[in-house]
Amino acid sequence: MTEREISVYAIVRCGGRQEKASVDDVLTVDKLAGEPGSTLTLPAVLVVDDGKVISDPAALGGYQVTAEILGPVSGPKINMIQYKNKTGYRRRLGHRQKYTQLKITGISTGKARAAKSSAAKSSASKSSPAKASAAKKD
Repeated sequence: MTEREISVYAIVRCGGRQEKASVDDVLTVDKLAGEPGSTLTLPAVLVVDDGKVISDPAALGGYQVTAEILGPVSGPKINMIQYKNKTGYRRRLGHRQKYTQLKITGISTGKARAAKSSAAKSSASKSSPAKASAAKKD
């Protein structure tokens, strides 16, 4: 890894929680639908790029956080005991929460996407006057 990749991280929203994610991190999040090996994109809430904090929703639209599903895992066993005095009532319960492990594969900078969209907008604005003049000639 280069120093550039290490200094970029994002806060992503996943499963009702926010997690700090950088490239090659393994996150444990609430159970998600999907097969191991498939990829998904997570919405970024905040991005830190070379010490510059980006939290504007319009600027965050260009950032993509991609992750690969590693597989399902189980959380720690939680034991519960219910007891009522003098009645002989005792119950023992247990629970293991299901989680999914994700490996963050990339955080796109959004600069290339912004350049592509501005180029597409400028080409669209150039072509529309030509279409309008062609329509007038007919």
